[in-house]
Amino acid sequence: MGKLLREAWTVYWTLLKVMVPALLIVKALEMLGMTELLGQWLAPLMAPLGLPEPLSLVWAATLLTNIYTGLVIFFEVTRDTPLTVAQVTVLGALMAVGHSLPIEGAVARMAGVPWWLTVLLRLGGAWLFGWLLHLSYSLGGWLQHANHVVWQPSAQEATLAAWLQGQATTLATIFVVIFALMSLLRLLHWLGVERLIHKLLYPLLRLLGIGPAAANITVIGITLGLTFGAGLLLREAHSGRLTPRDIVLTLCFLGLCHSLIEDTLLIMLMGADLSGLLWARLGFALVVIALLARLPWLSCAELPSWMFSSRAVSGGESRSEG
Repeated sequence: MGKLLREAWTVYWTLLKVMVPALLIVKALEMLGMTELLGQWLAPLMAPLGLPEPLSLVWAATLLTNIYTGLVIFFEVTRDTPLTVAQVTVLGALMAVGHSLPIEGAVARMAGVPWWLTVLLRLGGAWLFGWLLHLSYSLGGWLQHANHVVWQPSAQEATLAAWLQGQATTLATIFVVIFALMSLLRLLHWLGVERLIHKLLYPLLRLLGIGPAAANITVIGITLGLTFGAGLLLREAHSGRLTPRDIVLTLCFLGLCHSLIEDTLLIMLMGADLSGLLWARLGFALVVIALLARLPWLSCAELPSWMFSSRAVSGGESRSEG
């Protein structure tokens, strides 16, 4: 138990050193009006998606902060704006792929995914995915009926003290979840379930160009979120069980398709349809990463210098030779 706690704390502390500064920077930018400015920059991108320009503010808030903030602004902005289910689903797709960019991008950068790739995938990928959804819904005449929201959030305190309390609770929860996940992974390994997961996911991971050693982390990231998946991925990378190529491809895949349970349910509260939020999103991520895996630059991918140890290097070399 003591060793497990130390391992969980190491992973958690590594994430904290990235997340806390990112949270403070994002809050400062938000207080300086960056959300409104980003909304103005994104406004011209809304029309090709069949969305009213004011909805750019929803996506801007989601990109800078999280889906919860985006939901609150969505209900405020659309209070007197009639939308179709297709439009809400397209907006939901933007939010599902492109959110919490400063924090999740910083975590991905720490593991070796450059900022330019994170922005391209999360921002550019979200817009391309939304455009493809809009095109298919328009051509097929699908989901063109009026949207009805399922639930609306109650008003929240906007004070700095309330924000600090909320962030402290979130950061504390992350440690509990990381410890629980690491305990679960150890149990799965002991029961032999880990090998079964690897075998079941091997065809999919092979299609994506990801090694089977990343199977557990991929499952955790898909279901719970990129932060938890990346945290465990950092531990595996440091041990040498994952190659730089596996790390980059896994994080890119999770960037496009993570937290399929929580994020999907949250965005469905807006009235969005499951077809775009789950199935189309999963298919889009599979196609993009399968194409990305075939680019020659990935063969030159390297781990960040802070992650190098004799064990990690030798492990990475042995896997590359294999």
